[in-house]
Amino acid sequence: MPISIQLSHGLLTSQGEREVFAKVADALLEVHGLRGNAFIAPVVIGHLDIYPEGHSFADAKAQSLAVIEIKIPAVTFPDQAVKTAFVSAVTDIIDKLKVGPHPRSRTFVNVVYTVDGTWGIGGQAYTNADLGAAIQAAA
Repeated sequence: MPISIQLSHGLLTSQGEREVFAKVADALLEVHGLRGNAFIAPVVIGHLDIYPEGHSFADAKAQSLAVIEIKIPAVTFPDQAVKTAFVSAVTDIIDKLKVGPHPRSRTFVNVVYTVDGTWGIGGQAYTNADLGAAIQAAA
């Protein structure tokens, strides 16, 4: 489950930059009750990109910005309560790690769903049912 975290330079402390990915990944697993699952935990992957000062924009002005996007199978986030819990947890993570006055209104969390049967891991294309079975088998 690729996670892409895009942050303005200086938004987080150096320590926060080292911790943010693991915390977001843990929040994703936690809201789904999958923390420690031997199949899914290793495939929560991604990148942290830090953009130079003046290269992040909101309201057409250079400002601090945090954009967290995950790509997941369509069966993930089965109801609004799970979606709300994840968005809140990720926004709280940015708030706790930030340096200075970055407002919550400039932290964006976005979820992109993949087409069933195109979730590729190690050369195997998984359907939603295949993923569910693999997750259950690793529980």
